[in-house]
Amino acid sequence: VQLQASGGGLVQAGGSLRLSCAVSGSTSSTDVMAWYRQTPGKQREFVASIMRGDTNYADTVKGRFTISRDNGLNTVYLQMNRLEPEDTAVYYCKRTRRNGVYYWGQGTLVTVSS
Repeated sequence: VQLQASGGGLVQAGGSLRLSCAVSGSTSSTDVMAWYRQTPGKQREFVASIMRGDTNYADTVKGRFTISRDNGLNTVYLQMNRLEPEDTAVYYCKRTRRNGVYYWGQGTLVTVSS
């Protein structure tokens, strides 16, 4: 199983980016797909998750970020709007299967300039 994250880059504050996470192999609607982010010296923190139609967001991104999944269940997206310098981080996607086994992607860097 591989998770390939992409879409990061440099953007000005107030701008938007869309991250993608492509999952290889078979997937299931019961998988929890999530985005986390990490800055140097800090622990990886939860950003958003989706399982079937249910979504959850960290308070810091609620109303600005939207997580979604394509109908084939192999790609998950994170639409990030009204970006702030505090959103600068390496973003990771995570897949958690129903049996608790989880996988991480390799991360994609998002840099928001003020």
